[in-house]
Amino acid sequence: MHFYVITLFPEAFDSYLNESIIGRAIKEKRIKVTFVNPRMFVSGKKYKRVWPDGNVSRIVDDRPFGGGPGMIIRAEPVLKAVESIAKKIAKKENRKTKIIHFSPSGTKFTTSYAKATVKKYTDVVMLCGRYEGIDARVAKILKAEDVSIGDYVLTGGELPAMVLIDSMARQIPGVLGTFDSLEEERVSSSEFYTRPEVLEWKKKKYAVPPVLLSGDHKKIEAWKMEHNKKEP
Repeated sequence: MHFYVITLFPEAFDSYLNESIIGRAIKEKRIKVTFVNPRMFVSGKKYKRVWPDGNVSRIVDDRPFGGGPGMIIRAEPVLKAVESIAKKIAKKENRKTKIIHFSPSGTKFTTSYAKATVKKYTDVVMLCGRYEGIDARVAKILKAEDVSIGDYVLTGGELPAMVLIDSMARQIPGVLGTFDSLEEERVSSSEFYTRPEVLEWKKKKYAVPPVLLSGDHKKIEAWKMEHNKKEP
């Protein structure tokens, strides 16, 4: 699967994508992540200025119509960025693309959503807003789906994009190791314990639930099911 991330801050992803399972998946070419910065598609004297020292300022935002605080990312640079991606995908065969726009009011992202997306699409384009967001016409023109990772507001779409990449990548065959793959399919629990069996902390003892030490796999699975944190 190929993830395309439209973002003004691609460097925000560096440390996360280079580590652990996701980093390994990228190195093994099981997934690919490409960043496209809308600033590179800014045009016009009003928004693109060349200074005497040769530096270029590319302005992607502007004031909102109707007033209000903050600035809005303009439609044109984002649309051109997505268009550049579409041209690359069009050169390949048997590709199916999904475009996602992050919004607190969007479809709630779940593991089921991740699995369905990986099964149906080969390319996922994610629009990461900043400031007060992206001009609403972008999502309408691109027929992008609004997706939410929770009922709260963030400063940008970069964190949600990382969440989707992580969750979707886990559904791709070979990304998880054999042991992790087996554990992924087993009944999970929101409670986990490891050594020692009895933890002493500030003169109090905290023991592992006896059922987990019983060796009775049916009872253990039943206990995990009882303590399973259900997906919303």
